[in-house]
Amino acid sequence: MLMKNRAERNRSITLTNQEVAKYRKRLFRLDRVVSAEEVTNKIIYQDLFQMIHLLPESFVDLMFVDPPYNLRKEFNSNRFCEMSSEEYEVWLESWLNPLRKILKPTASVYICGDWKSSPAIFRVMSKYFKVRNRITWEREKGRGSLRNWKNCSEDIWFATVSNEFYFNSKAVMLKRKVMAPYRDEEGKPKDWKTENEGNYRLTYPSNLWTDITVPFWSMPENTDHPTQKPEKLLAKIILASSREGDFVFDPFAGVGTTAVVAKKLGRRYCGIEIDETYCCLAEKRLEMAEKDKSIQGYIDGFFWERNTLRDQKIS
Repeated sequence: MLMKNRAERNRSITLTNQEVAKYRKRLFRLDRVVSAEEVTNKIIYQDLFQMIHLLPESFVDLMFVDPPYNLRKEFNSNRFCEMSSEEYEVWLESWLNPLRKILKPTASVYICGDWKSSPAIFRVMSKYFKVRNRITWEREKGRGSLRNWKNCSEDIWFATVSNEFYFNSKAVMLKRKVMAPYRDEEGKPKDWKTENEGNYRLTYPSNLWTDITVPFWSMPENTDHPTQKPEKLLAKIILASSREGDFVFDPFAGVGTTAVVAKKLGRRYCGIEIDETYCCLAEKRLEMAEKDKSIQGYIDGFFWERNTLRDQKIS
């Protein structure tokens, strides 16, 4: 494997040839219909479309999907080509409809998209699920443009299979700095507390997330995957829409962020990925998670605003 020359402070996760040989042995492939136990805590190295019919029924509590957006993109050994909106909807439906069988009646589904793919995702999800909300999160990285607005946000559509589902907003409270520390007539703080780091207020989560940092070279969770989602983002979704021990499923696993965060938070997981290098990176990250269960920006049971922690400047 060709190793890149990296700066001294670059903390990106990489693979040696020896590690590829090691982690390759852990990858799973399906050649028959399997049980939920057989795919528990597995990274499956396979084309999703070739093995959907081999997955068991009704075993998933939470499905997180980060599919290729409707644009031309290189994913290591694979390429996704832009298509018309109508064609993209057909492609979305080609895997989302068959995957319905794996979901429990109480399951939740989250699907990521950008401004261009988001309408198609909503239309397809609306056919099969009860769409509950659209989360918009600030993706602060992005190229500037002289003839358009800089694109620095993405969407995540939230839906459920039925009206019976789990959602715990108190598990994803955001800790914000208090800029105007009002007090009541007795001089007591109103809805805030003084701590060593300053004055803070706990707020309920909204569908607008501005506290997410996209992984980059100095963050220990970063890899060379071009569209890697932050662990903090997955932690919010997993904590809000699953309980400990629940099954979290990701059909476009990439470098395994969903599986890694699920493991750190005590959930079972399964991820499917077509690229072997990404699968091996996922296995390496899962191994690293056995020793380090920290999630940047999630401390003491709360999510912190970006750059508010003294010991974690990037949150």
